[in-house]
Amino acid sequence: MTQALFPLGGGRAEVAPGAVHVPGWLSVERRRELVEACRAWARGPVPLRHTALPGGGVMSVRTVCLGWHWLPYRYSRTADDVNGAPVAPFPGWLGDLGREAVAAAYGEGAEGEVGTDGAGTDGRRYAPDAALVNFYDGDARMGMHQDREERSSAPVVSLSIGDSCLFRFGNTESRGRPYTDVLLESGDLFVFGGPSRFAYHGVPKVYPGTGDPESGMRAGRLNLTLRETGLPGAG
Repeated sequence: MTQALFPLGGGRAEVAPGAVHVPGWLSVERRRELVEACRAWARGPVPLRHTALPGGGVMSVRTVCLGWHWLPYRYSRTADDVNGAPVAPFPGWLGDLGREAVAAAYGEGAEGEVGTDGAGTDGRRYAPDAALVNFYDGDARMGMHQDREERSSAPVVSLSIGDSCLFRFGNTESRGRPYTDVLLESGDLFVFGGPSRFAYHGVPKVYPGTGDPESGMRAGRLNLTLRETGLPGAG
């Protein structure tokens, strides 16, 4: 079921309490910078890979991690399911971008200070220490899931570059309805925290050939998700 979005002004839309879509947030220049950075991260020390699931399946999306390596369903400092190498560090400039993203999604409070989403989400204090960089080709999908491996309830920041996709944002109780279908295009920002932090979400469809060549993406979709793990030694 596709539900209507509620405009917040400036092109922003609140999909659910604490879940905000900001179309076109990344400039073309920033998209190019991120694409180049993602290409470097994909070369290692841990290369881009299809994640093997405990039940024997393999994810169609290819992933490389920063700061902490994600394995189903835990984090590690080493890529124990790939080559055992230490994960690439999480760069400080990406944390700065995450704080800008939270401010853009949740707005500013009095005297120009970053406000909250009503559930303790403060952009000034947002300190992501892990990122999952996902690459989708035209056939890749992401099933409905929750991001629950983190010990922090800080929001997840999602950045999209390249081909458009259908992003399905659901509820916190189950993978089924109610959910909202959102078209995410190149440059879009999506942040979910507060009451929606543990909502189920997924990508049932990618639309090949819809990306912007100016970003440096010839084909496919890049999605960067920034998280606070809350794990010992983070930061």
